[in-house]
Amino acid sequence: MFCPELRIRFLGTGTSSGVPMIACQCDVCESVHPHDNRLRSSILVESDTTSIVIDTTPDFRTQMLREKVNSLDAVLFTHPHKDHIAGLDDVKAFNYFQQKPMKVYANELTQAALHKEFSYVFAQQKYPGIPDIQLQDIGTALFHIGDIPVQPILVWHLKMPVLGFRFGAFTYITDANHIELPELEKIKGSKIMVLNALRKEKHISHYNLSEAIDLVKELKVPEAYFTHISHQMGKHEEVNAELPDGIRLAHDGMLLKLS
Repeated sequence: MFCPELRIRFLGTGTSSGVPMIACQCDVCESVHPHDNRLRSSILVESDTTSIVIDTTPDFRTQMLREKVNSLDAVLFTHPHKDHIAGLDDVKAFNYFQQKPMKVYANELTQAALHKEFSYVFAQQKYPGIPDIQLQDIGTALFHIGDIPVQPILVWHLKMPVLGFRFGAFTYITDANHIELPELEKIKGSKIMVLNALRKEKHISHYNLSEAIDLVKELKVPEAYFTHISHQMGKHEEVNAELPDGIRLAHDGMLLKLS
C-alpha cells in the first residue's frame, strides 16, 4: 500500500474540558508552560496534495487560525461526542474560499448525531452561509482521500464504537479503553502511534497512562505519543521525564513527519 510522505500536526491534545479547565486552580491549570495548555484533541494529516482534519472540536476555528490552515480537503470523524464534532459549522469558511462542499467521513452513529446537532445543514430549505458538506460513509475497508490511504480501526470507548485510523505507517486512536484482537492486527507494523491516555488513575472509558504504555509495548510500536490528556495527568515536562524510551506526551502544535 503506497502512502506519500505525511506531516501530522497536533491541533489539540486535551480531553473534553481542555486544559486549563474552567474554574480549576490546580498546578497544571495554573501552569505558564505552553505545553500544559491543551485544546480539545484533533490532528491535521497532510501530504503535498491532500489535507485532512480528524475531528472538528469546539476549538476548531482557533486551531485552524493558529496553524494557518488555508485549505482543507476532508474531515474524518472518530465518534459523535460533542468535544469531537462541535466545531463542524466552521467548515463553512473553507466552503467560501474553496468554492466546493467539504467531504465529511463518518460512521452511521456519528452521521446520526451530525443530523441532530446540525439539523439546519441537512434541511431541505437552507439559508445562506450555512456549511455545505457531503457525508461519506465509513466502513471497515481501506479507502483513499486524495493520495492518502485511510484504514479504519474499530476501538471501544466503554460501549461506544469509535474509529481510529491508520495512514501508512502512522496510527491515530483517541477515546478508547479496549481494542479487540483483529483490530490490533491493523496497528502492528506502525512506525508511529498516537493513543489516548487520560490520566494516571484508571478510568471507565479511556486508557490511563500505564494501560497506554502497556499497549504500545505489546504492539511493539517504536515511537508513540499520548493525547486526550486531562489536567489530572500532571505537568507535561514532569510526566515526560518518567516515560519509557520512545514514548512521550504529545502537545498542541507538535509536528511529526513520516517518509
